[in-house]
Amino acid sequence: MIKKNKHKTRKGVAQRFKITASGKVLRRSQNMRHLRRKKSKKAIRAYRIPVEMKGAIAKKIKQMVGVA
Repeated sequence: MIKKNKHKTRKGVAQRFKITASGKVLRRSQNMRHLRRKKSKKAIRAYRIPVEMKGAIAKKIKQMVGVA
């Protein structure tokens, strides 16, 4: 029996991104950290909604988390 190497989860990536049951990769929206008083309240509410990652970067994130 040949042992295969296990891959370690990238913990920083696992904390920053969420992978849904259907396989979508979600991230937090940008522009939410500081300088919020000049942004509209509508924009600040919109920043709370997670954003879906697409393409090659999403595939890379899935590999780092250990889902792909």
